[in-house]
Amino acid sequence: MSDRSQVRLLEKTSGFSDESSRWAAVVARDKAADDVFFYSVLTTGVYCRPSCAARLARRENVAFYDSCAAAEKAGFRPCKRCRPNEEKREVRQAQAVEKACRLIAEAEELPDLEALAEVAGMSRFHFHRVFKQLVGVTPKAYASAQRAERVRAELQQGGSITEAIYDSGFNSNGRFYANTGKLLGMKPSTYRKGGEQMEIRFALGECSLGSILVAASEKGLCAISLGDDPEVLVHELQDRFAKATLRGGEGAFEQWVAQVIGFVDDPRVGLDLPLDIRGTAFQQRVWQALSEIPLGTRVSYSEVAEKIGAPKAVRAVASACAANHLAVAIPCHRVVRNDGALSGYRWGIERKRSLLEREAGTAA
Repeated sequence: MSDRSQVRLLEKTSGFSDESSRWAAVVARDKAADDVFFYSVLTTGVYCRPSCAARLARRENVAFYDSCAAAEKAGFRPCKRCRPNEEKREVRQAQAVEKACRLIAEAEELPDLEALAEVAGMSRFHFHRVFKQLVGVTPKAYASAQRAERVRAELQQGGSITEAIYDSGFNSNGRFYANTGKLLGMKPSTYRKGGEQMEIRFALGECSLGSILVAASEKGLCAISLGDDPEVLVHELQDRFAKATLRGGEGAFEQWVAQVIGFVDDPRVGLDLPLDIRGTAFQQRVWQALSEIPLGTRVSYSEVAEKIGAPKAVRAVASACAANHLAVAIPCHRVVRNDGALSGYRWGIERKRSLLEREAGTAA
């Protein structure tokens, strides 16, 4: 154990060094005390973690022990509810979900919910809830994302589209084509050729935040980028759509660009244009939540995670924000750290600060 780890352990243990503080932890069901000590209940003959949700025992029936071995030596058996002699529930759940994810990834066909729950050692309902809480999406959505990755890999290896469909776990090509827009964002043949059949219209301009690039596919806006150097913005677009045909926007598209610039400069005008949003199921859930943040409002990454029903997926939420390619249209700039400080921003922290200050003044 490192010196730092030893210091942390001593600090944690010192907070529960006497019976008074230990009893207070049991009353509060304080998780911070778990594994620091255990307590036994004379009337039931069991011992528990401090955070156990069992009915609170009378103080005179409670004794404290520094280890499971000490409690068992005194004649007490482990509680079946909090399982003090096993890994914590959070760890067990994470391990069970990880096992289910491996099964999904390795299976030729998607296992049904009953089979996944059985592998995890949970009921169907409980497994579904725990999986969504830890992963951020349902087992079905996770499986779809896994199959999408297989499709991409198979198509890039040069096999036929039919082979890719069946090798990726789809039972029929009809089911695949019904979902292909969500999985790839383009037709299979287009993706297989690196997007070379795609046509991306784009235009450069200037706004109050510097240079701006606006690009659109046939489905809608696929990029709104901000920066100091127009050439860098174009190179980034070329890298992202390496084999697509990039064309300068003309006519009606110039009106789209004008609308975007107007929206950046004055967010009150809104942006009523179609968006071509490409991302995983989880990313799209995050981006949808971002789009619902009111003008002039700031939220934390943890608040976004709570809103999408995945409170433990704070880092994944931050990654989804970083993966956003539609500046301002999907307002990832409205997400800040828990302490209110500004965190990273794809297009520069100063632009994020300017956007927030402008929106705060506008909302006021």
